[in-house]
Amino acid sequence: MAVIKPFKGIRPPRELAQKVASRPYDVLSSDEARTEAYGNPYSLLRIIKPEIEFPAGTDEHIPEVYAKAVENFQLFQDEGWLVKDQQECLYIYAQTMNGRTQYGLVAAASVDDYLNGVIKKHELTRPDKEEDRMKHVRNTNANVEPVFFAYPAHAELDTLVKNIVETQDPVYDFVAEDGFGHHFWVIDEPATIQKIVSIFQHDVPATYVADGHHRTAAAALVGAEKRKQNPQYTGSEEFNYFLAVHFPDNQLQIIDYNRVVKDLNGLSIEQLLDQLKIDFELEKMGPAIYKPDQLHTFSMYLGGNWYKLVAREGRFNDQDPIGVLDVTILSNRILDQILGIRDLRTDQRIDFVGGIRGLGELSKRVDSGEMAVAFALYPVSMKQLIDIADTGNIMPPKTTWFEPKLRSGLVIHSLE
Repeated sequence: MAVIKPFKGIRPPRELAQKVASRPYDVLSSDEARTEAYGNPYSLLRIIKPEIEFPAGTDEHIPEVYAKAVENFQLFQDEGWLVKDQQECLYIYAQTMNGRTQYGLVAAASVDDYLNGVIKKHELTRPDKEEDRMKHVRNTNANVEPVFFAYPAHAELDTLVKNIVETQDPVYDFVAEDGFGHHFWVIDEPATIQKIVSIFQHDVPATYVADGHHRTAAAALVGAEKRKQNPQYTGSEEFNYFLAVHFPDNQLQIIDYNRVVKDLNGLSIEQLLDQLKIDFELEKMGPAIYKPDQLHTFSMYLGGNWYKLVAREGRFNDQDPIGVLDVTILSNRILDQILGIRDLRTDQRIDFVGGIRGLGELSKRVDSGEMAVAFALYPVSMKQLIDIADTGNIMPPKTTWFEPKLRSGLVIHSLE
């Protein structure tokens, strides 16, 4: 069963919350972060992407950059821009997008749960990205950014959260520049905290990494390191836990994660279309955007036109939780067999575009000449994600895109 615990969160004062809160470190380039933080000394980007304090082009992985993160983290606390709660709390973090609101419980998740597989993952991680976040955690001695978890929806937890949301004013409540709403409550009543912790301990068999696999791995690995450095540890130390926001699975929605490819692997447009017809029913839709509306249906933008592709019977294994995924069908039948792209994690000919940018971003990149062809997919379901994680399988790279992203800086977990 899943272990969570309350903690003394480090948070901004109410009047600074919107200025401190930022998008996660991994959705912004250094230049984008520099632009976004310009003129805002309170932006958490100065801690999570501290290279913006250096001249453009500075290597974000040099020791001086990590040292700047520590310096700025301390500055924010000294200035009162981040303040530690006096008692251990849980928190509710809700997000609103397109009229839908999802409610997450913010708690410290267990390093043991990650190491023992109670926290289940569905993606591989890259050692270089793990090490970058481990350095950040080691240097700041904190989980500055949360990870995004899902858990099997539980009616009593839903009721507890609903009662708090309906009877208490949020401590933070704002709409960010992207139009998404962010709402935050503090749970400081001991009996309520204990009840929530107990429900997880007795009724929640597993939690699932939805977004933030590298941050999750880094946090757990640093916790394991600190145990080795402190052989007399008891298990109650904060380094045995890390920061996570836990959402019920039935409130989450995965959106599409699409692909653009730089060239046609030496084929003409006509040759590519002919090869596609072997494994797909192909229909030319014209210049108007076509978005897939069901599983095993794809859209392709090529030569100024959108096409509908439907995978033919027998071209995928519907008994295999990985083989039945549309990303697998696309990878095996088109990217690999036709376009010669065999490793999605390393091949420089392919790029990935989150569905939040819209399919117009795909046609834009092809029309500009930067890319030769684009593919849009029907999104993976939460059920597919959980089935894959439960069976110990790993999804292909860049399969899921969750939106809205968690804002970083609403609460921080110290390892001290």
